[in-house]
Amino acid sequence: MVDIVFGIGITALTGALATIAGAAEDTESNIGSQGDPNSQVQLAPQMGFMHRIFNKAVAGEPPAYGLWCALGAGLAWAFMAMYPNPVLAIVLGSVLAVIVQGVYATTAYLGRTASLAKFGQPVYVDILKSMTTVTMAHAFIAIFGTVALCQLINGALEHPFPLPLLGLIWGVTLGAAGSATGNPYYGKERQYQNQKFGAGVPISASGNIVRYAEAGERNSLDNGWFTAKIGGAASGLCFGLIVFLELWRTILFEKSFDGWGAVIVGILVILIFTIIDRYIEVWARKNYGPYSEIKEASS
Repeated sequence: MVDIVFGIGITALTGALATIAGAAEDTESNIGSQGDPNSQVQLAPQMGFMHRIFNKAVAGEPPAYGLWCALGAGLAWAFMAMYPNPVLAIVLGSVLAVIVQGVYATTAYLGRTASLAKFGQPVYVDILKSMTTVTMAHAFIAIFGTVALCQLINGALEHPFPLPLLGLIWGVTLGAAGSATGNPYYGKERQYQNQKFGAGVPISASGNIVRYAEAGERNSLDNGWFTAKIGGAASGLCFGLIVFLELWRTILFEKSFDGWGAVIVGILVILIFTIIDRYIEVWARKNYGPYSEIKEASS
């Protein structure tokens, strides 16, 4: 009983860390324009729309965060072999991983923008200096939270996988959660606020992203401020639930039916979420219906 209570406590703590990491990851991705909607940012100069959006995408979020979290976890693992303080080791590992992320962001922005020089897109030095530091700050929170929860899984729950491998697995999961949950909000609700809600993005509007804010030209900080309120929170909740439910079912049901109890509960959880998602989709379609132009009343 004591082991179960201890495991549930660790599960709750890892879920909280995952929620914070997921929110920071999505905000970092949106400020850096690294998710799926990035294709429209990349296309904008080619369609004649110059912008001040920080564009650092080279790889998708899952492989990128898999690399950074695995790097942070591997360095933390090495530091823990030399120093007895795991918190300091995780901090140092995350800092070094963030430095790599900063180099990655800088070279990606300069490289991508240079490739658009023939279309007239300039390199904004102020954007490079201000946005890189902001993305690094958010990336540190995401990496630290992920490496810390991996250490709890490895140390407190005695998971057999080494810390770097856990960092890779959960880093990929973190990037996938942000890409699937928060990025659609960034792309559809922020980049195309000039399109009618529910209309989609017609081919004629490809690359015609919103480039002007309430005062002056829009930059990536405006996007981060907007998407952190809903998209970031949704991504954090998504990743937090993934970590919490995964550990919850393992701790409570791993010893049932020679380990098959956890598998059965996992399948049931997936089925429950599938039914809920289907119900919400059908409810939304019945209540809102397909998008259609409003017909003007004849005189």
